[in-house]
Amino acid sequence: MTTTIQKSTEELIDALKQTCGSYGLGNDGNEYKIIIQMFLYKYFNDKFGYEAKRSKLYGERLSKAELWDKEYDSFTEDEVEDLFTYLPAGTPRLRPMHTVSHLYNAQSQGDFSTLMDSTMVDIANENSDIFSMATAGKSKLTIFERITVFIPDEQQRDDFARSLMRKIADPACNFEPMFAEKYDFFSTMFEYLIKDYNKDGGGKYAEYYTPRSIALIMARLLVGSDTNLRGKTCYDPSAGSGTLLMALAHTIGEDRCSIYSQDISQKSSKMLRMNLILNNLVRSIQNIVCGNTLTNPSHKNEDGTLMKFDYIVSNPPFKLDFPEERDTIAADTSRFWAGVPKVPDTINPDKPKMEIYLCFIQHMIYSMKAGTGKGAIVIPTGFITGKSGIKKTILTKLVDDKIVYGCVSMPSNVFATTGTNVSVLFFDKSCSHDKVILIDASKLGEEYKDGNNQRTRLLDTEIDKIVNTFINAEAVEDFSVAVTYDQIKEKGYSLSAGQYFDIKIDHVDITEEEFNARMNGYKQLLTQQFTESHALESEILKQLDSLKFER
Repeated sequence: MTTTIQKSTEELIDALKQTCGSYGLGNDGNEYKIIIQMFLYKYFNDKFGYEAKRSKLYGERLSKAELWDKEYDSFTEDEVEDLFTYLPAGTPRLRPMHTVSHLYNAQSQGDFSTLMDSTMVDIANENSDIFSMATAGKSKLTIFERITVFIPDEQQRDDFARSLMRKIADPACNFEPMFAEKYDFFSTMFEYLIKDYNKDGGGKYAEYYTPRSIALIMARLLVGSDTNLRGKTCYDPSAGSGTLLMALAHTIGEDRCSIYSQDISQKSSKMLRMNLILNNLVRSIQNIVCGNTLTNPSHKNEDGTLMKFDYIVSNPPFKLDFPEERDTIAADTSRFWAGVPKVPDTINPDKPKMEIYLCFIQHMIYSMKAGTGKGAIVIPTGFITGKSGIKKTILTKLVDDKIVYGCVSMPSNVFATTGTNVSVLFFDKSCSHDKVILIDASKLGEEYKDGNNQRTRLLDTEIDKIVNTFINAEAVEDFSVAVTYDQIKEKGYSLSAGQYFDIKIDHVDITEEEFNARMNGYKQLLTQQFTESHALESEILKQLDSLKFER
């Protein structure tokens, strides 16, 4: 069943993209808004129908009807309000005129695009308390907005709206059977849905997508074997579309943790909201903030101090020039205790130089709960051997205070948006570890083609190898080593596994006769080479003597 549902859902997504392309919105900056919004509308409709048919008072009436949505049209206003009280928390609330069927049947009405847009806005307002997210300035971003306005020719808007409705009303795609599936299925669908909209488009705030393999490794190593977790807070200060947070939530348990995030990109924040919806984490939507984490961190306690979290994960942008905000960030010496990168002499938007990830490392360490907080961050591999400046200051603190307890260096080309070699650092504010686990996984992975680009992906068996080796603190030749903090200090605070591997010298036992035979062989070879060298010397001198001066 899963394969069938996945196939039909992918076909729905492709069909919506085809409609956008037919109306001149293919690869347009607003295309992702339309695709995501229509996908979620369909999801909301089927989710509401699924839960309504299971409700205590009205479930039998709706489930026995030939078409639940047609039966729902006959509900009185009081019955609708009563049904809402029986729905599980986080279920979208749709009134009869909001269902896909109702709107689809209204296509013959004039000005259909306005009707569809107003319906979407009504649904957003009806559910604003559940699905709205905030900006750093405390404004609300509702779940839906008018979308036909993206068609500049008003004469085409009705046809555009009808085409979209025909796609999502197709009975071949029905989300209801998948609500009993494991949530990892929704993660797979989310990846397919956003694959064309989560790439680095060259803008100032580039969005990065973390491979699921790395997200799984980070989550499994942070959580470990602890299965008795309750009420944990999970935070990502550069959340993007939420891959790291989803992996962490699945590992802990969706009902055992709350998600907190902040990201400067509105597009990424909207994608994260959808990810939470698809992964049964609706209650955490109120904790999503769209804003600048470094200048205006939004998650605070009642007394105004910044919140501290149980788990923090991050895959921040590595380089991003921020000259306007630099002094503001640097003024916060409590958070940014190691310093802030200097503004370069020249700013080139295409080649940023300020290593902004150094600020995220510091923010992360500051935001972890004292004594219990854990964290993992993706950084350029060059950081782990930093010899000066902010890098050295951070490394020194991480080692001296025993905050870092592991580092895994990944294969090249594991990210679709950067060719930079990356490593993952693991932190623990308990500072209770005796050794640091260093793993060089750079030789793992299988290569594959992604368009014209060469990529690398980790296999499931390789993920297990990394996780098990790390957890068991195993020393594996040319792969892993467990070193003390004093050993790291002796190596200049380097967290590169390769610097701690033993240099192997192979010894082969031979007899005296074999030794003498080899020596004689070397002598004969050298004698021959010396003879040839002398002959060449004589020839060169002879040639020099033959040269005459001529005017």
